[in-house]
Amino acid sequence: MTIPRTEPQGAASAEELTRWQRALRAQFPIITAQPELAYLDSAATAQKPQAVLDTVHTYLTTTNANAGRGTYTWANRTTALVEQTRDRVRRFLADPAPERSAVHFTSGTTEGLRTIARDWLPRLLTDGDEIVVPDADHEANIAPWLEARRELARQGVHIRVRPMPYQRSSGDYDHTALAELAGPRTRFVAATHVHHVYGGDMNIHRIRRAVGPDAVICLDAAQSVGHLPVSVADLDVDFVVFSGHKALALPGTGAVWARQARGPRFTPGGWSGSPNTVGIASLATALDWLDAAGTDRIERWTVALAARLTDGLRHLDAYEILGCQSSLAADSSVQRRQGIVTFRHRAIDSGDLGFILFSEGFMVRSDQHCQGSAGERTGSVRVSLHVYNTAEEIDRLLAVLASLG
Repeated sequence: MTIPRTEPQGAASAEELTRWQRALRAQFPIITAQPELAYLDSAATAQKPQAVLDTVHTYLTTTNANAGRGTYTWANRTTALVEQTRDRVRRFLADPAPERSAVHFTSGTTEGLRTIARDWLPRLLTDGDEIVVPDADHEANIAPWLEARRELARQGVHIRVRPMPYQRSSGDYDHTALAELAGPRTRFVAATHVHHVYGGDMNIHRIRRAVGPDAVICLDAAQSVGHLPVSVADLDVDFVVFSGHKALALPGTGAVWARQARGPRFTPGGWSGSPNTVGIASLATALDWLDAAGTDRIERWTVALAARLTDGLRHLDAYEILGCQSSLAADSSVQRRQGIVTFRHRAIDSGDLGFILFSEGFMVRSDQHCQGSAGERTGSVRVSLHVYNTAEEIDRLLAVLASLG
């Protein structure tokens, strides 16, 4: 398997970045086979480059076996592949202490968060402890912690769940209010790296300052890993959980990275069944592909496309854009959306708008986006971008939206 490398390496002009993007877009067969369609739903799942598809075919036709259960060649290769991919995840996340950390493969972010909540969190907490939960983020980063509270209560351990404070005008975390909320019994904080509705980077580096050096921070990185650089050397968090299928790998693939520095050691409970070996193989190649492409350049590309979309939408009175209203203009100096733009038409139901857009060749998500109880209660349309999307697609989308009044 060969990972095609493309220029530019490092800083690039807009023209160079466009050439780089065209070369990468050409590596996605499902995208190039149907150029009349614009896939704008990468926050739900990302498309797969040819290198990942080649890895899947090669693995299944040359090596397919179970891991950790045989002594023949194919089984040994598969066992080695699983362990090597754990190391690959550590390198991709810029793990500063790989000899100490753990990587556990899951079916995705939801299972990863539930594994932490079920098998690890109860060993951290005692009666009277507090946890902070982001109840306007994705339901997958809310429900597991509430389930853990209920299970602990059945065991006679009563903990307090404190809602993460937000800046209501932007959807960002209110780190000042979080610092006032956190106390000596604050043991655990669940947070999200990039918000799946508002598209904002949630400034995770400020959470550690707000909650102090001892609280455990668990990061839902479903919308950041594979979309922008994620360095656990820079983010002082204890868990990073992500979905491989949103990072160009196969569905049913994900991982939990555990720092193993605060609280008990992370060891998933129960019997370890057969791993998703082909998914793990695809994840290793997807991470290689992303490194070769450059997640810093992928971020620059998708942020620019999102800014192009918000700049166009802000001139259309029929639409309400969700999230920060200070970052809509193309020349805004406020932090940009990370490739996710969510909006409503003031007269057309979001579900109907989704059908209309598909009839024009645009695949978007249109519902409430699995947001928690403190989030949006009215449906909306979400456009989520990756490296295979183009400025021409954004301009064509804006033209269709403008035609709807």
